[in-house]
Amino acid sequence: MASALSDKLSRLVKEIRGQARITEGNVSDMLREVRMALLEADVALPVVRDFIARVKEKALGQDVLGSLSPGQALVGIVSKELAATMGEGVADINLAAQPPAVILMAGLQGAGKTTTTAKLAKYLIEKRRKKVLTVSSDVYRPAAIEQLKTVTAQAGAEWFASTPEQKPVAIALAALDYARKHFFDVLLVDTAGRLAIDETLMHEIRELHGVLRPVETLFVVDAMQGQDAVNTAKAFKESLPLTGIILTKLDGDSRGGAALSVRQVTGAPIKFAGTSEKIDGLEVFDAERHAGRILGMGDILALVEQVTSGVDVAAAQKLAAKVKSGAGFDLNDFLAQIQQMKQMGGLSSLMDKMPAAIAEKAGQMDMGRAEKDMQRKQGIIHSMTPLERRKPEIIKATRKRRIATGAGVQVQEVNRMLKEFEQMQDMMKKMKGSGMMKMMKRMGGMKGMPKMPF
Repeated sequence: MASALSDKLSRLVKEIRGQARITEGNVSDMLREVRMALLEADVALPVVRDFIARVKEKALGQDVLGSLSPGQALVGIVSKELAATMGEGVADINLAAQPPAVILMAGLQGAGKTTTTAKLAKYLIEKRRKKVLTVSSDVYRPAAIEQLKTVTAQAGAEWFASTPEQKPVAIALAALDYARKHFFDVLLVDTAGRLAIDETLMHEIRELHGVLRPVETLFVVDAMQGQDAVNTAKAFKESLPLTGIILTKLDGDSRGGAALSVRQVTGAPIKFAGTSEKIDGLEVFDAERHAGRILGMGDILALVEQVTSGVDVAAAQKLAAKVKSGAGFDLNDFLAQIQQMKQMGGLSSLMDKMPAAIAEKAGQMDMGRAEKDMQRKQGIIHSMTPLERRKPEIIKATRKRRIATGAGVQVQEVNRMLKEFEQMQDMMKKMKGSGMMKMMKRMGGMKGMPKMPF
């Protein structure tokens, strides 16, 4: 989410918490700052006015519970209204149709529409257990067809071939016929984009909509476009019956106004958000959780989901059994823990979902440097022989020099890594025989969560 907007609102939250009681004066002062923060973040002016009016009305009529301070009550109102502005809760994708359910992807060129089509395919395969076919009707940009072919393969879906010589409607109908005959659950149609809205584009996509009768028409919009994204979404809404929005590049250094504006301006719910460039970097948009991120409260649920999805439960159980048997914790295990952290998305991805207060303290540590340090540790271990990984005690001066040369680091870094390994090894020895190992055995999704080596 937009760091500038999050930072400003987080500072306001801290100031609000210090207020002794809710008055028209301090509410007006606070809302003046909120208005400026939203406008600087490129939130549409009508959306800002409506948001401010709702917060003011509810704040002045608020009965503060004994367990809450007036500041906490105000924060709660702002959080609730932010969520309401973005749509409240989750708007799930609709697949209630005779297979194949057709999903039409619309948007301008450069918004990430083709990559998002593949990301959505991966989501439908993994989360909804659907058989997915993709097709590109973008005959104006040959690279778009090849790009969809490549990313569809990465997503694990099937791609329907098309060529620039064909007509978009003919491509779409042929893909639909193929999807029916081969029992696909979902057909994702990637449409042509333009650098700007024009009547030719709108006529073509209206024609595609008419022949395909999609169950979902999703508008893919770049969150980094700010106010332009809202204007574009509005234009598409006037031409097409949009059923949902997908915001891309929400992790970018954008001002973030699109996330707070598109829902209210278009009336279509935000259904997904692109959170990274990776093929699995698409998450269901939850307005309440996103409001928490904006206000610096973090998104603990998303953090837990990210960690548990990245944990290799079988490997964790194997490690627990190994330590319990007395076999010891070796450098292969140490390497596995580093790789586990990478599978969870890395340190920066985890910190992004932490509450602001925790992330601020962690921010004193250079995340980029910490990530590079983890990569160096991997390189050092990869430069060792299988015997050295199993028996680190045999690594003396000559071996250290060879390992350092192979990893492209100084001997001191090899020594530092081995010292950190020994500290973790000592910790594992202390865990052996304690209730900790039994706890790891019992805890289903939380297995494999020993202290990470960074």
